[in-house]
Amino acid sequence: MRILVIGGKGTIGRKVSAHLSKKHEVLVAGRSSGDIIVDISDANTIVEMFESVENIDALICIAGEAKWAPFDTLTEDDFYIGLKSKLMGQVNLVRTGKDYLNQGGSFTLTTGILADHPVEMTSSAAMVNGGIHSFVKAVSLELMHTHRINVISPGLVEDAVDKYADYFPGHNPADMKKVVNAYVRSVEGNGTGEIITVYEN
Repeated sequence: MRILVIGGKGTIGRKVSAHLSKKHEVLVAGRSSGDIIVDISDANTIVEMFESVENIDALICIAGEAKWAPFDTLTEDDFYIGLKSKLMGQVNLVRTGKDYLNQGGSFTLTTGILADHPVEMTSSAAMVNGGIHSFVKAVSLELMHTHRINVISPGLVEDAVDKYADYFPGHNPADMKKVVNAYVRSVEGNGTGEIITVYEN
């Protein structure tokens, strides 16, 4: 299987790419480094990315930004960061990618625990994550004869505890092996329209 991983050099992406590369051919795309350069907030670069690669069986996106800040300080433009990057960036990967991915191929998007269990300063990020969940459930109905699509929703992952633990008091870090396996399940399994959560309550 030939797999394109966007954000393959990030905290989660590195582990996912390394694991999948044991069995599959993995291409890594990123905004500033990787086999392919792409900025998912720019629809034109998404088209350029797909035009530059062939014979892709699965696309995984573990990328996208959203502004974290107190609600009363967020401007409309602050909300648009997440809407344009993490939300529409991933939507556009599917909109464009459906015409390039091999028949029967799969899309795996990424959100996070904030969709269901938000914390302070995440009204923008939580909104974006929830929107992606609804999009995946809806669009899977229209893609079911050509492609599969799922979304992985991890909690605070073990490898990011030092950076984010203060934002998630009392949260149990998600085991990285379980996180990686969620992506394996999406790519190698048969499910579609699934929201695969990976977090401990």
